[in-house]
This record gives sequence, structure tokens and C-alpha cells, in this order.
Amino acid sequence: MAYIEFIDVCKYYRMGNNRITAVDNMRFIIEKGEFCVIVGPSGAGKTTLLNMLGGMDACDSGSIILDGVSISAMKERQLTDYRRDDVGFVFQFYNLIQNLTALENVELASEICKNPHDPAETLRSVGLADRLNNFPAQLSGGEQQRVAIARALAKNPKILLCDEPTGALDYVTGKLILKILQETCRRTGKTVIIITHNSAIAQMADRVIHIKNGQAGGMDMNTAPMSIDSIEW
Repeated sequence: MAYIEFIDVCKYYRMGNNRITAVDNMRFIIEKGEFCVIVGPSGAGKTTLLNMLGGMDACDSGSIILDGVSISAMKERQLTDYRRDDVGFVFQFYNLIQNLTALENVELASEICKNPHDPAETLRSVGLADRLNNFPAQLSGGEQQRVAIARALAKNPKILLCDEPTGALDYVTGKLILKILQETCRRTGKTVIIITHNSAIAQMADRVIHIKNGQAGGMDMNTAPMSIDSIEW
């Protein structure tokens, strides 16, 4: 059994009397410790997929499995525990609490889960040793996103889910963030999943899943993933 499995997953939304299909019989697998890029155009169903895997949205049919456990069969209380303990989220916009320092933002996440990492050490691991006591307004966009990554990692989650993590950043800073995510995957063995519309990023992944019209249109494996330093777009 694969570490992550989507088995005939469907998700629908209602708009008036119309039923909109967001995810349509989606099937794919991801193995433990992989750096996975899910790529597709806007409206393809990428964020819906990520929200279901992260326990923030429920599928209407099919099964979603993580580490042998069916997320799609969980009750609301189980999903709360799952989101708190097993999933780290990194979003396009950093969602930091403005009146807390970088360290306090990370501490807040580490205090709610079972086996957290040390917040200060986690910030140091993403290159913010000298920014622990700065507030978000005192940090650049790239530094704020590194705080967000540290906040997710401090929970010691099973998976790290990243929704367009470079979307609000300039080209150079975006590449730095992607490098941190790739190095984090290699150093810690965490399963890191990035969704993006930028197909160039696929070259740095172990596994690439192509999403189109709510379906997994294909899956590629890179036997020699590239460093982000070597990728241009």
C-alpha cells in the first residue's frame, strides 16, 4: 500500500440548481518521503485536492488514505486531531499573526500538537536565526514565508502541504523558498506536496502529478530531480 492514496475521489459543489464537479474520480499515489509537485492550470481542482488531503474538506465519494488510515472516513473530531497533529500547511499568503514575533508564531503551532520540534531550532533550520524576535511587519515576504514553513514544520507533521507557496513572492525569493522546501524534504524525510500552475517546478520533484479538469491526467517520476538553482522560467 502506498503512503498516500486517492481512490476514485469525487468532490462536487452546488451553484444554484447546478452541480459543479471539482474533482472527478481522481486516482493517484504518493510514497513516503517524496517531494511531489501537483501541477495544473487554475480551476483544475488542485486546491480542492489539497484541502481534502489536509482534512479541511470532505470528498463526496471515493477514499483518501494516509499511512494506512482512511481520512475520508474520519468524523469531525478525528479530522480536528488529524489537522492538528499530522498535517503542516504552507499557503500562498503567510497568515502570520501580526502582533506576535516570528518565534511566538511558531510556538503557537508547536503548543497544540503531540510531538513538536523546538520552535527556535526550527526557525534556525530555515535560515532565520537572527529574526526570532522580529514581528512580521519587520520581515520581507520571503522571510515571512520561511516563518510560515517553520510554523508548519514545528508541528512535526507526517505531511507538508504547500498551496502555491511562491505565488506572492518575486522570482528570486520564490526560488529560495522552493530550495528550502526541497532541502527540508531531503533532510527530514518528510513527505512534501506542492501544488502549482508553474510546470517548470516539476523538474525538481520526485513525483509529478498532472491535474486537468478535476482529474489526474498523468504521473511522471524523476529519477534525478533537479536542483531549483538549475531551473529557469
